[in-house]
Amino acid sequence: MRIAIEAQRIFRTNKHGMDFVALESIRELQKLDHENEYYIFVSPGEDHCLEETGNVHIIEVACPTYPLWEQVALPRAVAKVNADLLHCTSNTAPIHCPIPLVLTLHDIIFLEPRQSGNKSLYQNIGWYYRRLVVPRILPRCKKIITVSHFERARILEALSLPEDLVTTVYNGFGQHFYPREKTEQVTRKYIQDKNFLFFLGNTDPKKNVPRVLKAYELYRQKSSSPLPLLIADMKDEYLDAIMKEQAIEHIRPYVINPGYIPNSDLPYLYSGAFIFLYPSLRESFGIPLLEAMACGTPVITSNTSSMPEIGGDNVIQADPFHAEDIANKLIELENDPKLYKSQLEYGLQRCKLYSWKNTAESLLSIYKTL
Repeated sequence: MRIAIEAQRIFRTNKHGMDFVALESIRELQKLDHENEYYIFVSPGEDHCLEETGNVHIIEVACPTYPLWEQVALPRAVAKVNADLLHCTSNTAPIHCPIPLVLTLHDIIFLEPRQSGNKSLYQNIGWYYRRLVVPRILPRCKKIITVSHFERARILEALSLPEDLVTTVYNGFGQHFYPREKTEQVTRKYIQDKNFLFFLGNTDPKKNVPRVLKAYELYRQKSSSPLPLLIADMKDEYLDAIMKEQAIEHIRPYVINPGYIPNSDLPYLYSGAFIFLYPSLRESFGIPLLEAMACGTPVITSNTSSMPEIGGDNVIQADPFHAEDIANKLIELENDPKLYKSQLEYGLQRCKLYSWKNTAESLLSIYKTL
């Protein structure tokens, strides 16, 4: 087969969730499959993180905007290689596709009521673009892949699709996520304290930043030796505005915000953190949950959406809509060494259920059926 895969953003320097899913899946397909021909379509960027092999060809397609890239430039480029199918990896695809289409639909958050106002222009444009494009491409899909049974059920319910059209393929996590020693050589670039709480956030309302900050303020009141909070991938003005709104500016000296943290440094930060906070309002999978577990760090996550499914029955779950519950779970884990050790050991075992190798094997099986 001649398989085309859209991986538009994998060469950008500051990658995020869907970028890593595409990149790691392709890397494993490279190792697994030496028979079929692969054509990987990317936008030019500085981080050439994927190399060609004998049957894997990288084709850079330049275009000024993402909609034009996907709707005009990509179909033209795919037609030139005479591909048998096109796999689009990031929720959307060309409305007019000349060959069978496989779509990875990570979530349908864009079809659900919005959690609250989002001030990010980039995220708002993406939200409207997905609402416009996805309903138009679904009838053309030969297979729709999503990343958890929770999300599959939501997709089937919301879009009234045939059950055999939508399948679950779990994500994995990078092999460089494992417990690290001598973490301070990396963590000191971001935080001077040896022990800290760690939270990955952004301006997307689903990340629940206001309640995490309120929970941290409550935690500082209850803890006998409160730890500082390291927040990645946030802007100071956004944090300051939330703290002012909630009248918790007094915690600002204890909240460290270094901005974007490269993926290569994350294993050291997970390993160095005392607890990883992941109380999102809504996730379709939750790769950071597995990354932290793989690094031997206990996790506090949410009792909503996919997180109980991915984290398993024994992961510590809090109600993400109640800051008090998040704070209480922090105190409980901090004050109970036996619970802390059991969570560390549980996470190291739980994460073994997931790998990018499993993801690639599932993808290859789907390609063959088409």
